[in-house]
Amino acid sequence: MTISMYQASVPVLVRMLGNLSAILKKAVAYAEAKKIEPRVLLDGRLAPDMLSFTRQIQIATDSAKGCGARLAAVDVPKFEDNEASFEELQARVAKTIAFLNSLRPEQIDGSEDREVTIPTRDQPMQFKGLPYLLNFALPNFYFHVTTAYAILRHNGLDIGKMDYLGAR
Repeated sequence: MTISMYQASVPVLVRMLGNLSAILKKAVAYAEAKKIEPRVLLDGRLAPDMLSFTRQIQIATDSAKGCGARLAAVDVPKFEDNEASFEELQARVAKTIAFLNSLRPEQIDGSEDREVTIPTRDQPMQFKGLPYLLNFALPNFYFHVTTAYAILRHNGLDIGKMDYLGAR
C-alpha cells in the first residue's frame, strides 16, 4: 500500500491543529479557574530567548497553511499575526483548518517532485515536494506545536501526551 502526499500532509496537519484547539480551550478554562491573567500564558516562554506561546501558535499555523498551499501550488493565505487573546488564536487555528480542508487530494497528490520555494530574508530555500514535507514542513510544524504545548504544561496546565496526540 502506498501513502499519498495529500494523506501525509493535510489530514495530519488538520488533526494536530484540532488537538491544539482543544489544548487552547483547556488553557482558557485553566486561566479562569486559577485566576491567571491570560497574558501570562500568552506571553509565556520556556527560555528567555525563545518565542512566546502566542508566536508559537502563529508559526505553527503559518507552517501548516504554508505546507498545504505550497504542495497544492496555490498562494499561501496571509494572516496578520496580531492575535492578542486565546479567542483570537482559536480563530486563527480555525481559519487554518478551513483553508487546509479546502484543498483537494488531486491538488497535492503527485507533488513529490514539485519545486517548493520558501522566501527568507537572506535567500530563498528550495526543495522538492517530498523532502519539503518530510524534512522541513512537518518537523517545523511539530516543533512549534510541541513548544506551545510545553509552555502551557510548564505553566501548570494539566495536559498530557493524549491531549497532544488527541483521541483516535
